Amino acid sequence: MDYQNRAGVRFGGGGVAGYQETNAARRERLRQLALETIDLSKDPYFMKNHLGTFECRLCLTTHANDGSYLAHTQGKKHQTNLARRAAMESRRGAQASTAAQPAAVSQSQIQVRKNIVKIGRPGYKVTKIRDPETGQLGLRFQLKFPDIATNVNPRYRIMSAFEQKVEVPDRNYQYMVIAAEPYESVAFKIDAREIDDSPGRFWTYWDAPTYTIQLFFR
Repeated sequence: MDYQNRAGVRFGGGGVAGYQETNAARRERLRQLALETIDLSKDPYFMKNHLGTFECRLCLTTHANDGSYLAHTQGKKHQTNLARRAAMESRRGAQASTAAQPAAVSQSQIQVRKNIVKIGRPGYKVTKIRDPETGQLGLRFQLKFPDIATNVNPRYRIMSAFEQKVEVPDRNYQYMVIAAEPYESVAFKIDAREIDDSPGRFWTYWDAPTYTIQLFFR
């Protein structure tokens, strides 16, 4: 590492760099390497949230700036998750090719998805919870889907206040959106606090007809 241009140090007379300087230089090297190989506009896992920070949708991590995100993409965690995703998609592609139909398919054989008639909102219960050990506050959502469509599992999404079009955006809130055909999608308005995604702190459980989501705030 070349430190000859550091302020107050003559050529050849510099001392050994400290941990913070070495670490900063390493992050800058990773950032420069990433800039040469990654176009953020084409990165499917790069997302800027409503708080102005950046998120990696693959690793579920948050970064203060794009440089931090770029350094993260060169790290072991991101590269490992990329390899896992590639292996999973490769297996899915192999299964799809095995089960694929012949290329010559008539128009009458193509199945067109029909509009699904919604049957109303599911029953639900929301409970405030607190971890007795850490004191963290959390929420438990329980929804009932007795008439859910065949081979359909409920899905959830956490939406920022600026993505919805129902009410005036308020940065102090976010929305837990849950969908399951043929029921109408429902959304719960919750505080815009960071959700603890560490193991065992955020989980979902589908035991038909009950769908449960439990989360804790950091």
